[in-house]
Amino acid sequence: MITTSVAEAAQILQQGKVLAYPTEAVWGLGCDPFNEQAFLEILRLKQRPIEKGVILLAGQLSQVEHLLTEIDPIIREQIIQSWTQRSRTERATTWLLPADDKIPQWIKGQHAQVAVRVTNHPLCIALCNAFNGFIVSTSANSAGLEPARSLQQASQYFGSELNYLNGDLGLSREPSKIIDASTAQVIRA
Repeated sequence: MITTSVAEAAQILQQGKVLAYPTEAVWGLGCDPFNEQAFLEILRLKQRPIEKGVILLAGQLSQVEHLLTEIDPIIREQIIQSWTQRSRTERATTWLLPADDKIPQWIKGQHAQVAVRVTNHPLCIALCNAFNGFIVSTSANSAGLEPARSLQQASQYFGSELNYLNGDLGLSREPSKIIDASTAQVIRA
């Protein structure tokens, strides 16, 4: 099913289904991060090992503030600025943060940290807010294939197995860079 309704897309996530949707640079696959069955369906679709973990996407800082409490205040300010003071054409930043006990193990994979990004993409913000929290965000592609950059490409990859929230990609040309908040090491440049 293809929809342009954010409310309908949020309901799809709440029903434990997988949703393909446009992000800042590529199409993503998302689900309720607390629904293990939906999460395992994403891994099956992507042919991705659970050990890798995935990114959580939030529509606003308040949805992930609980993950910033153990971060050095100077680093925390850098993280917040990277999320809130970025133009829509700048590349997004995902941060590896200490995971609290609310984050399911399957989200983290083999890692002690969790990858988190607060988006400035209007459709993603609306989706997270309508869902009332962060969602899983991993690129819409199977292992070895380029991430989908259009609804047409995403539907070629996954066909009628998925639900799609139609909309425009953001203005970034590249997927988010990933930085480890504890070491400042760039994991994905």
